Amino acid sequence: MLRQRWLDLTFLHWAVEPAEVARFFPPGTRPDTFEGRTYVGLVPFRMVDTGLPHGPGVPYFGSFLETNIRLYSIDETGRRGVVFLSLDANRLAVVTAARTVFGLPYRWARMTHTRDGDRHSYTSRLRGIEAAVGILVGERIPVGALEDFLTARWGLHIQRAARTWYLPNEHPPWILHSATLTELNADALLTSVGLTPPGRPPDHVAFSAGVPAAFGLPSGQLSPGR
Repeated sequence: MLRQRWLDLTFLHWAVEPAEVARFFPPGTRPDTFEGRTYVGLVPFRMVDTGLPHGPGVPYFGSFLETNIRLYSIDETGRRGVVFLSLDANRLAVVTAARTVFGLPYRWARMTHTRDGDRHSYTSRLRGIEAAVGILVGERIPVGALEDFLTARWGLHIQRAARTWYLPNEHPPWILHSATLTELNADALLTSVGLTPPGRPPDHVAFSAGVPAAFGLPSGQLSPGR
C-alpha cells in the first residue's frame, strides 16, 4: 500500500510498569512486556521517499522530519505492534492526510535535524512546546533480546471507526549503534500526550542509519471499540 525510508533514527526508551500506560491501548490490545516491564519510546528521525509501491517517491511531501512517542502492544491473536501516542511532522499536508485517512495522531510541528560527523541533533516546536534531542553515535551493537523487543515490530495497532485495526509493515532487520546523549529536553513533549515524565535519563539509547519500509493493507479487525 505504501513504501518509505526511515533514516537517521534515534531510539530513546524508558521502562515503565504496564499499569502506568494501560489506558492508552485500543480495545483488544494490552501492553507488551519484557521481563515484566513495558517501554515508552521517543523516536526522532527522517522520513524519505514516501510513495506508492512502485515508482518514485512523492516530491517534497514524501520527505519530512518526524518525532513519534510510542508504546508497545500485543493483541488477542498474539500480534506484536506499536501504539502511537503522537507522530509530529513538519509537513502540514502530510499531517492532515494521515489524520483524515488513517486516523493516526499526527501533529504539525516546526522541526530540524542536523548532523556533524557522528553527532545528531533534533529539535521540535509545537503549540508552545519545545523539545530537543542530541546524541553522539558510537560503535555497532548486537541486537539482543531487549533490542529485538523494542525494534522488531511488524505493525501498528490503531482504533478507527469504533474498531481496533492492525496495519502491518515490513523492513530489514535494524543495524543498531550505541549512542550517548548530549542533550535531552522532552518532558513537555511527553506531558503533551498524557504521560508523566520519568524524571531520569532513558534506560536505553540507540541509533540506526535506517531501513526501507513498506506498509500493507490492514490485516484484520479485533474487538469492537468501547
